[in-house]
Amino acid sequence: MAEAFTLAAVSDSAKLAAERVMARCDALAAISETPGQLTRVYISQEHLQANHLVGEWMAAAGMRVWQDSVGNICGRYEGLDALAPAILLGSHLDSVRNAGRYDGPLGVLAALEVVAHLHQNAIRLPMAVEIVGFCDEEGTRFGITLLGSRGLTGTWPADWLERQDAQGISVAQAMQHVGLDPLKIGASQRAVSDFCAYLELHIEQGPCLQAADVPLGVVTAINGARRLNCEFTGHAGHAGTVPMGRRQDALTAAAEWTLAIESITTATGRNLVATVGTLECLPGAVNVIPGQVKLSLDVRGPSDDDLSALLETLLAKGRDIATRRGLTFAAGQFYGISATTCSAGLQHRLNQSVLQLQGQAMSLPSGAGHDAIAIAECWPVGMLFVRCKDGISHHPDESVTTRDVAYAVQAYINTVLSFAEGHL
Repeated sequence: MAEAFTLAAVSDSAKLAAERVMARCDALAAISETPGQLTRVYISQEHLQANHLVGEWMAAAGMRVWQDSVGNICGRYEGLDALAPAILLGSHLDSVRNAGRYDGPLGVLAALEVVAHLHQNAIRLPMAVEIVGFCDEEGTRFGITLLGSRGLTGTWPADWLERQDAQGISVAQAMQHVGLDPLKIGASQRAVSDFCAYLELHIEQGPCLQAADVPLGVVTAINGARRLNCEFTGHAGHAGTVPMGRRQDALTAAAEWTLAIESITTATGRNLVATVGTLECLPGAVNVIPGQVKLSLDVRGPSDDDLSALLETLLAKGRDIATRRGLTFAAGQFYGISATTCSAGLQHRLNQSVLQLQGQAMSLPSGAGHDAIAIAECWPVGMLFVRCKDGISHHPDESVTTRDVAYAVQAYINTVLSFAEGHL
């Protein structure tokens, strides 16, 4: 498909940088615990090997490099004022099991190209630029998400050190095995005055940029989420002897509610999504009317107010359906995270950079979580999305083009250079 408008040219240096990013993504993808697949989890030998390699690339870009007390790999490129709050760039280096190679590492490696550009051109901003390769965003090994970014913010829950992996190894034990001291995790915390902004580049993990036929998008917010266990309870009965008009069928109630969830959520717009992902029908016999159905509800959106309003509407609909059918309905939330709004100032900087390159600045929310969620508790955050083929992520078929990465690197460089004109 032809572009909907003419893209501006990127520099030859951005094209070379994109080729380097793609090659480095390949090099990191080869560091895996599973031959033929990509799996890299927290505090594994593969994690430390990836950190070492990225640290070498940071040093080559003129950065001072260190691994912090929770296992993040960090680099700093000094600015003109060593005391000024720095710009923090980053993403994560861990993966899900049998992952794609761009979710996380692409953002770290694109950030490296920003600093390499500054270094090669002897540019010093008013403030330093730091890069962090977060050690565990996915939570694959211990079921703990945003572990690396919460190291920077100092918000590790007290019980995290006791969490165990599938082999019964605790976080504390795993840290000790690789020479990290679990009693010193607090040393990774950074002062609020250390940074003025956090920027993260990431693949979209969705189809919106591809549908709009543009390489880049600016994130407005990271969706909040609510997850609930829900239940319709009616009365089991013989499938052959209870007349249709006298049944208290929990499954038909659940089916009606599932369709209502789809239609109500679609009608609201506002980038809200709702999903029934699991369903258990009891007693689960072919010749018995279902007397009880347990199902899950996952609701997400970029505004907490809109999210709460939608959830209440959906639950009210569930209660109405149950009452009309002579059943009971119950729901209990077991997970919730607030929406994270991206900084208006950083959105503006990113929008200006994207506008110069692709003629329009597309804004969109993120349906997936990112390290920016934790970082936003302390510092302004901004995110730049890069188009990925068919929106596929967390899968070996995850794919981006070198051309799109060149545009992303150029936009990233231009955004960081905008800080030469002053602070936020």
